[in-house]
Amino acid sequence: ALAPGQICAFYDGDELIVDRAIKPEHGRIVIAAVDGELTVKRFFQRDGVVKLIAENPKHRDIELKKGQEMMIWGVVARIIKSV
Repeated sequence: ALAPGQICAFYDGDELIVDRAIKPEHGRIVIAAVDGELTVKRFFQRDGVVKLIAENPKHRDIELKKGQEMMIWGVVARIIKSV
């Protein structure tokens, strides 16, 4: 599995292998549904703050606000690169 904090780069056409048995801990890349929309981001959880951090600077981070719904679908365990 990708280690928490490990550099992660994936592109269109790459395949993500997701393991639903891995605990979504701080620093892991996760597949999450936020208010019904799926996203792939790094999970941040510290001092009661929960964020989903974008690896790509072109995309925004998501800081969960009161009343927002988030469900972690799984943790990215492997990335298969497209050639």
